[in-house]
Amino acid sequence: MKALHEVRNYPTGYMVWEDCYDNMGFLAHWHREIELIYVREGKANISIENTELAARAGDLIVVDTGDFHYSPTPKQKNRLDFILFDPSIISPYYHHAHFFSPLVTADMLKKYGMTKATQKLFDLVHTELEREDSYYQEIVSARLRDFMYRLRRRHQGQPAKADISHRAATLQDIQRLLVYIDQHYDEPMTLADAAEKMNLSQNHFSQLFSNVVGINFLSYLNTVRIEHAAYMIQNSKMKIIDVALACGFENIRSFNRCFKQYTGYPPESSLRSRNRFASRSHSIRESWTRRNMFRACPLWSC
Repeated sequence: MKALHEVRNYPTGYMVWEDCYDNMGFLAHWHREIELIYVREGKANISIENTELAARAGDLIVVDTGDFHYSPTPKQKNRLDFILFDPSIISPYYHHAHFFSPLVTADMLKKYGMTKATQKLFDLVHTELEREDSYYQEIVSARLRDFMYRLRRRHQGQPAKADISHRAATLQDIQRLLVYIDQHYDEPMTLADAAEKMNLSQNHFSQLFSNVVGINFLSYLNTVRIEHAAYMIQNSKMKIIDVALACGFENIRSFNRCFKQYTGYPPESSLRSRNRFASRSHSIRESWTRRNMFRACPLWSC
């Protein structure tokens, strides 16, 4: 699997997905799809392209195609509605919309005359995808196109071309590194190694990585290793020590300590029983959880 590049499989082939979650936190990732996040209840701290957003009930967040985004706080109290859809739903020639802000507050939606339209959009998409009545795909696509073009009419801006170019180059470098981490998580890897791969000093790299990904390099590396370990324990008969060594940990003691730190449970008792975690709904890496259809153990609890 590719680190934090969410690649979604759509069972029906229709590239629209919708769901609702409580108390969600996730690490940085990106995907081709456009993502709409509507805050039904509570608050949500979400960062998009190095911009920190504090959203409240009634706010809408628009994550455009290819944008890095993460929610750094694992214990937020909220209820969030999500819609993801392929940009081709809007137009086969769709490019980044460049909204002047990813956050569309409740006050803005009211000013735009789109408060009810936003609520109805999420309700309609949920109902149509669930029932799959005749022409549901055409109805959902038409509503998404109408909503997005109305929002672009009122909320669109245009950043400087130089800013776009610099941002794109930086994100591509980080993306390549994250793919490397996910492919080589079982090997020895230090901050110095990662900084060297990006041709940066350790200090510069450390600050850049934290700003873009939302946590420091070591925490991210351990997150990847623990998620792989969680899946191995849950889906194989490997011994705990063998899982630890296979995931890049030098000894069982450091693995046990790290596993409990990230999950709240020791590996021996936490993942052998799937029923114990049936009510815990999210992984610390949203991309990994979604891509695997929630088959793995969630590591940030609700």
